[in-house]
Amino acid sequence: MIFDNPEILQKRFLLYLRAEKNISAHTFIAYKQDLSDFFSFFGDLAPDLADFRKCRLAVREYWSSLSRRELKTSSILRKLCSLRSFFRFLVREKHMDSNPFLTLKLPKKAQTLPDFMTEKEVDSLFSIVERTRSRHMFRDKAILELLYASGLRIHEAMNLNIEDLDLWNGMVRILGKGNRERMLPIGTSATKAVERYLNARAAELPKKGALFLNPQRKRLTTRGARKIIGRWAGNSGLSRKVHPHMFRHSFATHLLDRGCDLRTVQELLGHKSLNSTQLYTHTTLERLRKVYNQAHPRAL
Repeated sequence: MIFDNPEILQKRFLLYLRAEKNISAHTFIAYKQDLSDFFSFFGDLAPDLADFRKCRLAVREYWSSLSRRELKTSSILRKLCSLRSFFRFLVREKHMDSNPFLTLKLPKKAQTLPDFMTEKEVDSLFSIVERTRSRHMFRDKAILELLYASGLRIHEAMNLNIEDLDLWNGMVRILGKGNRERMLPIGTSATKAVERYLNARAAELPKKGALFLNPQRKRLTTRGARKIIGRWAGNSGLSRKVHPHMFRHSFATHLLDRGCDLRTVQELLGHKSLNSTQLYTHTTLERLRKVYNQAHPRAL
């Protein structure tokens, strides 16, 4: 029977995620690792997936083991959500009658405020790149300007091709999560930075294909981009570590600070749910509260 071989069900589930749900490669790997972790925990004593009661007890036992590992709540929640999706698939395909997670309440993920740069810090970072003459100055400036101007995820930016750009209109075409396509404005500064970079490489490099290239003339990886960002942040004298997603957080926060409505920011970020975007309002409100407490004579 198929229940005697959980590996077959795992493969069918992963195929479903890739073919029908269009999940990213990163998410696919996470699901695969999470399922492998669950079944490896039980080894030859893996529960009969056709038995709801045994599966529910197995999930509780596995959950307890995750807690004993002293994993972060976010890591535990991700593993359990992966497992819940797997069982939901089995119910959908009529391999199980009920999902064992129906009677279980998952832990709540602690909400942390996004880490963002101030406008002054962004200006300082861009300024040091502009003043420093280096072989890859134009490329690096274009990366930084584009990330801040668009709020792109780092992998979205590194997957860009020259054909995705409409520099005449200051727009870029993005294929984001779930293969959702969106057009984004990138503003004058980023448009000029990208144009300068393309003009600098025009004589010796292709005029189509990957936008950002490494010294070997291959597509720059997300890892390579992180190193570039970290190096420039260190050169600029910023007192804290800067990671690529901080540009996305800064993009959203600064838009809201300057009066942009939440729905527009949601569309620009490519968020499927408004709940994901609302996190940035907490950052803005917290900043307003601090300014008020410092400025109003009777605030404290």
